[in-house]
Amino acid sequence: MKKIASEFVRRGMVACGFGPLILAVFYLILQHQAGVETLSVNEVCLGIVSLSALAFIAGGMNVIYQIERLPLMIAILIHGGVLYLCYLLTYLLNGWLQSGLTPILVFSVVFLLGYLAVWAVIYSLTRRHTQRVNEMLKIKQKRTGER
Repeated sequence: MKKIASEFVRRGMVACGFGPLILAVFYLILQHQAGVETLSVNEVCLGIVSLSALAFIAGGMNVIYQIERLPLMIAILIHGGVLYLCYLLTYLLNGWLQSGLTPILVFSVVFLLGYLAVWAVIYSLTRRHTQRVNEMLKIKQKRTGER
């Protein structure tokens, strides 16, 4: 457990540095799309701290897939659930998402579709890689069997 916790912190610290960078992009989008011209010091500080924390958690959460005794589907559900809650709370805390049933439902659907899309790509790439490795093993077995 100590190894997993230290790996969580290590991955989180690596990802944590990207929080302010993501925030800068987010603020640029707000400026161009929503006409936001000025931000208070409190808004900037809250954004930096909350996005750094979000990046730390998101980066560290990937360690859950290293827990061998945890079934993959359970790991995916835990990972997705924690990320969903962290993103939702971050967006609500910063005022980027209005409180209310409709905005939260829209956010939830978009998050779920995005999460499923990422997993579909990961599944596809992993499956393709596994097929290539299996083909190479079959070729190698044929060669060694011919000798």
